[in-house]
Amino acid sequence: MSYDFQRLEQLQMPKFSKKTILIAAAVIFGLVIVFGSVYQIQPEEAGVVLRFGKYQRTSGPGLNFKLPLGIEQLTKVPVQRQLKMEFGFRTVEPNITTTYSTPVDAQKESSMLTGDLNVVDAEWIVQYQIQDPYKYLFKVRNVNDTFRYMNETVVRKVIGDNSVDEVLTIGRARIAAEAKDLLQELCKLYEIGIDVKQLIFQDVNPPEQVKPSFNEVNQSLQEKERKINEAWSDYNQTIPRVSGEAEEILRRAEGYALARVNRARGEAERFIAIHKEYAKSPDVTRKRLYLEMINEIMPKIGRKVIVDEKQKNILPLLNLAAELKKEVEK
Repeated sequence: MSYDFQRLEQLQMPKFSKKTILIAAAVIFGLVIVFGSVYQIQPEEAGVVLRFGKYQRTSGPGLNFKLPLGIEQLTKVPVQRQLKMEFGFRTVEPNITTTYSTPVDAQKESSMLTGDLNVVDAEWIVQYQIQDPYKYLFKVRNVNDTFRYMNETVVRKVIGDNSVDEVLTIGRARIAAEAKDLLQELCKLYEIGIDVKQLIFQDVNPPEQVKPSFNEVNQSLQEKERKINEAWSDYNQTIPRVSGEAEEILRRAEGYALARVNRARGEAERFIAIHKEYAKSPDVTRKRLYLEMINEIMPKIGRKVIVDEKQKNILPLLNLAAELKKEVEK
């Protein structure tokens, strides 16, 4: 096989002068300097700059500059973004219908002992923000693992101070608030630069092995509460009604007694007054009493016919037949 060496020499790369190579190297070095010196910080971030591994400054949002060639190094921290940490479960795929899983580590996190020596499975979420980027990066080693351990410690302590009924039912919101406050105190004590926004219990249940028995106990307690509430309802309806009726009868009796006493006193005083007048003029008083009584009785006896005992043949004039017919019709 023969080679055309002359043609190969023509195809070789053209040779550059030293000046051209120096200019190209300078341009490349300049680009490295420029792109290594300029950096952009997003509105929800803060930039922590280290110079030879030592903290130098914290940069705010916008266009910033640093020393290139590894002299200063940049670490971006999402200070305005609300972060979350899950315990007892893990989110597999967030969507309209979110998918969750429960790995072995999550099961260990959720199993807890209550104050009355019962076991519950607690799942909760902690929402937090990075408040101080410097403390978050440099005060504690492995800050995320430390924060997770702090969460487990706090929740186990608070649940251990309460009974299983409080943890599962009426005390869940109070326990979550206590755990959030205690966790925030620990964050300040350890100076990890985290601000705890919210701690929410996603779900708290008894272990699967005892859940059927626990549900039966809950149903019995609910039935008991229902019966007690019904009894109190009947009590609150019956007792006030009976008390009102008794009060009404008592007041009616008191009114009747007061009326009888006042009437008796009035009649006694009237009798005394009449007796005094009678003592002054017996004939006049006797005649007045007689006339008053006649005036009271006469209007009640209907038609009155006064006939002289010596008068005769008066009956045909009285038309007694018509009166008798009216009486019969009645």
